[in-house]
Amino acid sequence: MLRSPEALGEVMCRLETVCETIKPDLIVGIESRGFIVGAPLACHCRIGFVPVRKPGKLPGAVLGVDYALEYGTDRLEIQADALSGNPRVLVVDDLLATGGTAAATARLVELAGGRMAGFAFLIELAGLGGRQALPAHQPVSALLRYD
Repeated sequence: MLRSPEALGEVMCRLETVCETIKPDLIVGIESRGFIVGAPLACHCRIGFVPVRKPGKLPGAVLGVDYALEYGTDRLEIQADALSGNPRVLVVDDLLATGGTAAATARLVELAGGRMAGFAFLIELAGLGGRQALPAHQPVSALLRYD
C-alpha cells in the first residue's frame, strides 16, 4: 500500500468517509503503524494528529495506562496536554486483532480529556473478537475484514 500512491490515496479516501460520518476534531494514532495511517488521514481531512506511544518516547509531561496483552503487559502514553479542550477523537490503527491496544488507547484518550468518537482500522481479524474488547457504544470501521 505504501509503495503505491494510488493505493494509499484510495485508503485515505475510504477513511475520509469515516471521518465525514464521525466528525472528529483530532486523529489519535497508535504506535507505530497507526502513525503511518493516522498522520496522512489527519492531513487529508485537515484536522490535527496526536500520537500514542510506548513509554519514554514523548517529551514533557505524559499520562499513561497499563494494559494486558496475550503474553504479558504493556503501557501506552500520551502528552498530558495533547487533548486539551475536550476534543472528539477518532483512534486509528492498521489492525484490529484482540482489541487490547485499541481499548487501552480509548481509556488513555478519556484520561487525557478527550471524547471518543470511534475507531478506524485498515484490517480487522474478526475471529479474534477485538470489537468485543472496545467500548460498545463506539463506532468501529475496518476497510478489510477477515473472518
